[in-house]
Amino acid sequence: MNIFNPDHLLVTFKAPLDVTDPISGRKYTLTHSDQTGCLFLTVALNYAYDKITQMRDEVLAEWCIENGTCILSVKVYLGGRDIATVKRRDQNFRRELPLALEAIFFGDRAFLMAHQQLYSAPIKICFESSYPSYNRCENWGTPMDYLFIAH
Repeated sequence: MNIFNPDHLLVTFKAPLDVTDPISGRKYTLTHSDQTGCLFLTVALNYAYDKITQMRDEVLAEWCIENGTCILSVKVYLGGRDIATVKRRDQNFRRELPLALEAIFFGDRAFLMAHQQLYSAPIKICFESSYPSYNRCENWGTPMDYLFIAH
């Protein structure tokens, strides 16, 4: 997947949300198809749980206010079956997260253009696992770091 192709991104906006509002509570559910290479982005006020498969390789993100600052809070599920699986999932997510963020920001670009202050908002990624060494949150820059530029 490593290179983002906007032609392989399918975006769905769910009412009552529109392409520019609201900011707080705006949620993203990003899934993909291994067979087609397509990415599916749902932008809504709720996560698209119906799009999440047993693979649990979705990326969930939400604009929220934390300590008075607007941030993008992102969650990925590493699980906890066994340490080898969690380690492999952690490596896979770390490799693919830049592309996932690029897809989210490209898919919701009208929103970012309407709220340009969010280009410099912090991105916090939370990796969720039952193994303490993998269950952590990290700063992953700002949306400006992940803007799609045609190659």
